[in-house]
Amino acid sequence: MPAPEIAFELLNGAQAAERADALAGLAAEVYSDPPYRQDGPQAAAFDGRFRVQRRQPGFALAEAWHGEYLVGYALGMPLRPSTSWWRHLTTPLPGDLTTEHPGRTFALAELLVRAAWRRQGIGRDLHDLLLDGRTEERATLTVAPEAVPAQRAFRSWGWRKVARTHGDEPDAPVLDVLLLPLTPPSGRDLADRTQLAGS
Repeated sequence: MPAPEIAFELLNGAQAAERADALAGLAAEVYSDPPYRQDGPQAAAFDGRFRVQRRQPGFALAEAWHGEYLVGYALGMPLRPSTSWWRHLTTPLPGDLTTEHPGRTFALAELLVRAAWRRQGIGRDLHDLLLDGRTEERATLTVAPEAVPAQRAFRSWGWRKVARTHGDEPDAPVLDVLLLPLTPPSGRDLADRTQLAGS
């Protein structure tokens, strides 16, 4: 378990907009080192990518802070029926696995923890904060095959690989696509969250 001085927070898209600079700084740091290194347009496109992501219905951002210092975050949003998520698979999957409808799949787009703060349970806590209570049937994410620590963590948390994908750019990396069934919240939990959201 992380040290008690770590504070966690769950934000919506409007609240997340105020944290863009801190998130971009953390992303630049994490993506500058192997095995998570990203070069070229992917690494430089955080601002534009985040601007689009945080405006999606159902977007959520989980943060971990040590005082005024952001040590990690996780973010995601539900997939739309018209999503391109399943479009660039290296081998086809059955339509019943790739067909999306409202409320089917939540995409965990990023989960990052600064190197000095890893192996303290912070990543798992961010993961759980982001996904616990989601009403979607399942979650999905992509992760580089060579990102062994991340691969190992996700597998231990119940994720399973279903495919590989690559972007439509010629130099886009090949990534593993993972899925995780989500436990729907109980009626009481859902009512409590709805009341909080409306207050």
